[in-house]
Amino acid sequence: MSSDSTDEKEAAPARHRAKRSLSRRLVIVAAVWSTVALVAAALVLVALYREAAEREFDARLDVYLRAIIGEMAGGTPEEPAAPGNLGEPRFDLPASGWYWMVTRETTGKVVFASASLFGDQLALPAPAPGAVMRSSITGPRGLELRVVQRTIIFGEAAAYRIAVAGATDELRSREADFAGQVALTLIVLGLGLVGAIVLQVRIGMKPLVALRASLSDVRRGDAEAVDEDLPPELAPLAQELNALVRSNREVVERARTDVGNLAHALKTPLSVILNELRGRDDPVAAKVSEQAELMRSQVQHHLERARMAAQRRVIGVSSDVEPVLDRLVRAMAKIHRGRGIDVAFEGGEGIRFRGEAQDLEEMAGNLLDNACKWARSSVDVRVARMESDRGGPRFTVTVTDDGPGLSPDEMDEAVKRGRRLDETVPGTGLGLSIVVDLAKLYGGDLKLARDSGGGLSARLTLPCL
Repeated sequence: MSSDSTDEKEAAPARHRAKRSLSRRLVIVAAVWSTVALVAAALVLVALYREAAEREFDARLDVYLRAIIGEMAGGTPEEPAAPGNLGEPRFDLPASGWYWMVTRETTGKVVFASASLFGDQLALPAPAPGAVMRSSITGPRGLELRVVQRTIIFGEAAAYRIAVAGATDELRSREADFAGQVALTLIVLGLGLVGAIVLQVRIGMKPLVALRASLSDVRRGDAEAVDEDLPPELAPLAQELNALVRSNREVVERARTDVGNLAHALKTPLSVILNELRGRDDPVAAKVSEQAELMRSQVQHHLERARMAAQRRVIGVSSDVEPVLDRLVRAMAKIHRGRGIDVAFEGGEGIRFRGEAQDLEEMAGNLLDNACKWARSSVDVRVARMESDRGGPRFTVTVTDDGPGLSPDEMDEAVKRGRRLDETVPGTGLGLSIVVDLAKLYGGDLKLARDSGGGLSARLTLPCL
């Protein structure tokens, strides 16, 4: 076998493990989409709140700006009246973060200013004449200030720039609090949505789980057909599966009928030939009789293979391992009681062979018969379940004897059809080869090894449920 094919076989289980279930995919996709939608909603809500808060803040500054203009209008164009604290005590507190300032446009000289500036000035960008300008600047103590300013002309030539500024720290603090509340609310909502998604997927996947369980019952042989009482989306699938099961059984029945017809067609002429030759005593008759017996054995072997190939394709066929092997062990113990052969059996509880009982009996019977023929005093039969990354779960039937055992070369010869290592022991030489062929038809195998006690150990591996 090439290294590339070996790497592919090793990578196949890894790819299989990497596949996510359909439920997990649905939950992940829905959860990701919900998260993206909630994050986008949070950003939009925070942006809308910030915009509304800034509009409210600017509206408040506009009120102070109009109040200053109204108080200045109480004087003359050359000597406007000085504004008061505008009803806001913070304009009188030094470096409070709330300021107003009036400058003469022509000279840039500060005419009036709030007490909170404490002799300082605001660095203002130049506004357009007659237009209200809104901007953000850095004021005293490095605070961010939101500024509203406007140029007003009193009379014909007296132009004054009026600016009102307020610190935005309180505004930003309210925005941060709102963003935190939005985040907490949407996190709780997101967790609720994920829980609802998981519940929805579980409820929505129940019909698929029921379909899988029904199909598993058919596969184990506990049911004749898949349950079609399913939602409209899955009912056609169940109907198609049932049609496939029925078609499979019909094909197998036809194959069995053809095999039976062929067996009768071939066995009858061979029996006639052997009967005709049985009374004759000459070398030619003996040779023909020998070859006819060999033909009958070969016909039986290939018909058995054809029958097994048909049976392993039957859907929903399975059988318990323990009763079959227990029956074989008791039969072999009776047959070889005269030789004092002790046949022990262990394991097999709860293991179901994925095939018909007579097939398992054929394979295990050949191994037991072979072991009892060569054993000196004991034969040990052990059944165990094993997990496999390929082909699903499997089980092993290990038959060990205390006979002379075989060398590696003899083990290779023993599994070849028609090979007999000792002509003094009765048999056709087809037993182990039949086991190998039938095990391969089921996707299993047979391995021979030398037991630690010197005898032969035969391990048969087959699929199970």
